[in-house]
Amino acid sequence: MQSKNELKLRLGGFFAQEYFHSGLIQWVLIASLAINLGNWLFIAFFIRPVDFLIILHYNVYFGVDLIGSWWQMYLMPLIGLLIAFANAFLGYLFYQRKERIVAHLLMLATLIVQVGISIAVAGLLLINY
Repeated sequence: MQSKNELKLRLGGFFAQEYFHSGLIQWVLIASLAINLGNWLFIAFFIRPVDFLIILHYNVYFGVDLIGSWWQMYLMPLIGLLIAFANAFLGYLFYQRKERIVAHLLMLATLIVQVGISIAVAGLLLINY
């Protein structure tokens, strides 16, 4: 029981840092995670486990150039989530070194990546559905 309380205190102390009290960081992080959650939910709603291959990448010039299993569609939001956590961690490190502009740019880049992944997911859902 003691270890759970210690974990809560450490996580609470980590999120009590000045970095997470910045309004821009909060809103961009929440928006990025909400968009990523939306990607997961849309894929879960539209893509069902099937025995045949689905389209994973479409190119205007060459057409379909990558096909694979249904579960591989989840790799896009997973990569987006990893990028969000990596940029949040790097932003935290830069914020601690008083490089606030770099931290804000990293978080804005996270939002842009999430929007790009959402566009890619929407396109693939339209093609496969």
